[in-house]
Amino acid sequence: MTKLVLLNNVDHKALRVITRRAAAYGDALMAAPTFPAEFRTIQGCYPIVFQKRADTGQFQPFALLGFEEGENLFLGKDGWEAHYIPMSVERLPFFIGGQRSSEPGGAPKRVIHIDLDHPRVSSSDGERLFREFGGTTDYLDRMNMLLDQLDAGMSATPAFIEALLAHELLESFVLDVTLKDGSENRLAGFYTINEERLRALDGTAIGALHAQNCLEPLYMVIASMAHLRDLIDRRNRRR
Repeated sequence: MTKLVLLNNVDHKALRVITRRAAAYGDALMAAPTFPAEFRTIQGCYPIVFQKRADTGQFQPFALLGFEEGENLFLGKDGWEAHYIPMSVERLPFFIGGQRSSEPGGAPKRVIHIDLDHPRVSSSDGERLFREFGGTTDYLDRMNMLLDQLDAGMSATPAFIEALLAHELLESFVLDVTLKDGSENRLAGFYTINEERLRALDGTAIGALHAQNCLEPLYMVIASMAHLRDLIDRRNRRR
């Protein structure tokens, strides 16, 4: 359950947010949504894959964290075992929303909401959101910055996906893995870049992808797939 409310310094003056990383705080995630502008950093730690949403049929890129629901192989006893946490995870329990403009016909103002039912929200533990005598803390300022970047990145994602589909660059893949204990495991339901089709594109198509700022993210996705081996190794170490 979620209880989203508009964050304000009156009702939520005493709220804190726990920043430790653990399953108890909602970090047991198989995958985290990401976006093209984040791919360069994401590919340093995680495989980037695509999944088609069942409700809309639209593709969404994800940082892959495990092989099954509820499995985050980057969570250890000392927290998150990677130098970078995806923005869609780090910003929790905050969300960005729209507030109606006071000006007739004005664009909605973007504002911060908080999920009061999120396990990170506390009244006694964690980072303060507001200073004692007014103003936001450095922590909340950072969350606001992350939300802005996340909102802009997610808004730009459909154009990137459209470019991939126009050139038929997405293909489904299945990964069969035999672990050290002999168990057979299969990862399915995800898509990646069709490298053969990408290599076959002519100069005009490559130029168009570059002009649309799609070429670099494409290669970041391809480079990220080397981390599938890291995921397998992490799973083996836990068996």
